[in-house]
Amino acid sequence: MPIYDLTVPLTEEMPTYPGDPGIQIRDWYSLEKGDPANVTHLNFGAHTGTHVDAPVHFIQGASKVESLPLDVLIGKVQVIELPETSLSIDANFVKTKFKSDQTRVIFKTRNSKFWTDQPSEFRQDFTYLDLDAAEYLASSGVKLVGIDYLSIEKFGQTNHPTHIALLSHGVVIVEGLNLTDVSAGDYELICLPLRIRSGPGDGAPARAVLRTIN
Repeated sequence: MPIYDLTVPLTEEMPTYPGDPGIQIRDWYSLEKGDPANVTHLNFGAHTGTHVDAPVHFIQGASKVESLPLDVLIGKVQVIELPETSLSIDANFVKTKFKSDQTRVIFKTRNSKFWTDQPSEFRQDFTYLDLDAAEYLASSGVKLVGIDYLSIEKFGQTNHPTHIALLSHGVVIVEGLNLTDVSAGDYELICLPLRIRSGPGDGAPARAVLRTIN
């Protein structure tokens, strides 16, 4: 049963969303320096690399990342691939590709190549989900939507309407996926964010994998 790792490796050189914290990965203890063990100190934002957005990310008082239901984060998912020329994902496209019985969907776009072509540069021209598509998916009962870059929303969009359209309906958003080796089709998704209890609970880095369905 093939397993595809969709997780972008965390490095100090990888891009972060403009304004978010940078990434620091440092030796806290080091065997090489005579310490009794290797211990690494990690410093980065909750929305670094492959990560999950919880509703409270944009909606005050909404659900935190620790309370996200595991049965949403694990289960059958449809991967939809867009043409290389697509700069946005609109409702008309989604309606032609999305299977109405699905509760999870991930979009593979030209963004996936950004992780290999220019892995350290943040790309403002990433393909994003239009508001009308987000509203359609939310009204269709979708519980999880994923995309292959650091935001699901058009860069520079004010008031974050796409995020809010999904999160206000309890839809979990997964961002920062790398779908380079994955073809369109149905899979089993396993996406588990860190169980962070302290702080606002707006999101957390995650390990996300797909398994083929027999």
